[in-house]
Amino acid sequence: MHWIDPDSLPETAGTFERFVLNPHGEVDGFVLRDRKTVVLVHTPPHMDKEITRHLRQGEMVRVRGVRPRGANLLAAVAVTTAAGREIVDNGPDHDREHPKVKHAPTAAEGKVELSLFGPKGELRGALLADGTVLRVGPKEAEHVAALLAPGAMVAARGDGLQTRHGRVIHVDEIGPDEDQLKPIKKKDKKPKHGHPHAHAA
Repeated sequence: MHWIDPDSLPETAGTFERFVLNPHGEVDGFVLRDRKTVVLVHTPPHMDKEITRHLRQGEMVRVRGVRPRGANLLAAVAVTTAAGREIVDNGPDHDREHPKVKHAPTAAEGKVELSLFGPKGELRGALLADGTVLRVGPKEAEHVAALLAPGAMVAARGDGLQTRHGRVIHVDEIGPDEDQLKPIKKKDKKPKHGHPHAHAA
C-alpha cells in the first residue's frame, strides 16, 4: 500500500489522451490534457491492467498525486475514472514479473511532444507526435536531454515493441535526424576490477 493517503493530495482533472509505455510494453503512465495544458501522469506498471481496463480516450479523468521538482510530471497515487471508479496504488505483488515480450529492431523519427520522466522526476525519454515512445536510461538521458525536449526533432533506433496501446523503442542510437545517429551508451567503460590484463603473466 502506498504510504501517502491520496485524499490528502490535490486533485488534477483533464481529458485522457493516450497511454505511455515502458520498454517491456507495460503501461506506466498516460497523457492528460486540461484545455491547453498537457500533463504527463506516471503510474507504476503494476497498475497496468486496471488502468488500461477502465480508461478511455477522450473521457474525463481525475488524478491525485505528487509533483517532483524540475519536471512536468504528476506521479499518481490514485486515479478516478469518468465512471467514478478509483484506482489506487496499493503496491505491486511480491511475485510480479515483467511480461515476456519479443523486441525487434525499430526506427522512428519525428517531433517530441513531451519529455518522459520517472516518478522522481528523472528524464527517461520522449513521446513523439505520432505516439511513439522513446525510452532512455536516466544516466544516458542526461547527455541527450536537448533531443528529448518538447519541440525537438529527433531520430532513434533500438529494440522496438508494438502493443495494442502503442509503440515503444528502447533506444540504442539517437540523433537530430537519421543521418546523424550516434550510440547512446559509451563503449569505453572501465572494468570494475582494474585492467582486464593487469594480472596476465
